[in-house]
Amino acid sequence: MTDRREALLDAAETVPVERVARVLAGHALSRNAEGNMSSAGAAVDESWPEYTDAALAVLRTLREPSGRMVAVGDAAIWDRMITAAIEDETISDD
Repeated sequence: MTDRREALLDAAETVPVERVARVLAGHALSRNAEGNMSSAGAAVDESWPEYTDAALAVLRTLREPSGRMVAVGDAAIWDRMITAAIEDETISDD
């Protein structure tokens, strides 16, 4: 198996904006965080689109890597990946 193919197999099925929005919704709704719902899964499924603006703000904040991140990786690649995540307007229907 090629490295490229292996990387694609490890790729997430949903776009970063949706994943971050779901985390933010879960944090707001779940009793395990700041919410009061003991089981927030269905509510997160329904409400995550309301958190996309906040999710984009989080991704924009991550555009500039920290010094430690630069020390272990390529800042230009990081920038391109985060920019692609921000520009990705395809939000999964799953």
